[in-house]
Amino acid sequence: MSVGTYSLAREGDKLLSPHFRVREFACRDGADLVKIDTDLVELLERIRTAACGAVTVNSGYRTASYNQKVGGARASQHLLGRAADFYVEGVPVATVAAYAETLLPGRGGIGRYPKDAKHPTRKTGWVHIDTRTNKSRWTM
Repeated sequence: MSVGTYSLAREGDKLLSPHFRVREFACRDGADLVKIDTDLVELLERIRTAACGAVTVNSGYRTASYNQKVGGARASQHLLGRAADFYVEGVPVATVAAYAETLLPGRGGIGRYPKDAKHPTRKTGWVHIDTRTNKSRWTM
């Protein structure tokens, strides 16, 4: 596990893997600093390959102020660049999360956030994945 630091302004278009660029992991508050775990990118690349479709990252790295604004956990892996919330268009959250489980059977975080009536503007549900050393699973 290696977390790299990048400048969104200078390196936003830099390829981290065949399908992911630095800008996809940037904090939505416009901060220039972007932290990204290489293991996280590898996991997302493997999910993309298995799903045969694009993976859209909703949230990657977060600054502390942005994490607080969106109600993130105080010790969120997003703060460390080790987490991503994402979806695969046309693939159910349960299917994506089940595949992620095969990649992280004894470690990492996997959260399921299915589309529901509480979030009527949400187009789709999403999966949270992170590279923490312990194992954590949840459904919202």
